[in-house]
Amino acid sequence: MSVPMSAALDAATPSTPTAPTRRGWAVAGVLAGATGIALFQIGPRLTDVDRALFADNGRLSAAMAGREAYVWVFQVLTALGAGCLAVFAAGLRRRLAAREPAGGLLPDVAAGGLLLVAAMLLVGGGVSTELYWDLGHLGETDADTVAALAAGYDTFPWVWAGAGLSAGAVAVAGLRRRSVSRWLAVFSLLMAALVAVTQAVPLQYLALAPAALWATVAGLTFAVERRGLGN
Repeated sequence: MSVPMSAALDAATPSTPTAPTRRGWAVAGVLAGATGIALFQIGPRLTDVDRALFADNGRLSAAMAGREAYVWVFQVLTALGAGCLAVFAAGLRRRLAAREPAGGLLPDVAAGGLLLVAAMLLVGGGVSTELYWDLGHLGETDADTVAALAAGYDTFPWVWAGAGLSAGAVAVAGLRRRSVSRWLAVFSLLMAALVAVTQAVPLQYLALAPAALWATVAGLTFAVERRGLGN
């Protein structure tokens, strides 16, 4: 009995081992979320002063003198968080694209939201750099400038609203097509709703809390998928 030529060729061709699924991008999401939580804890230490001082920029600047270390740590965390979010965005896009219909918007929306947060973190880190040097040379710096930088420091890196888009995209992907686990989809929907609430009131910087929590949980969930625990 003759063997078909195609079967013979298949038998003669050595099989190529399948590359193991890598989850470094998911770990980056966990790190990004942990970085956000750290920012939430460390950031307020700089401007934790008597609220009455906010009416006098000179006294406010003097009250923040000697706290440059907080600003330095804050800057490092913003850079770390931005880098981790960029990696997480790329991996999340690839993960959703593998489960979603070709040409769908959800993978791009999920990645784009995280990249928006990364950009805000870089802007906030830039403000931190200038603020650090100004606090170290208060005698050579205008107090109004220091106060303005402090206001940016207290705002830009905290606006993680873009992560609400990402969480919403993951929620839709999970609830509509089971592209992610159902429990992660529900959790993502809840976090997206909380982020949306922070954007509907003049408390946008509070988006950092639910967004960082979402990044941490989502990253952990995707990281354990290869062990059969993700879906």
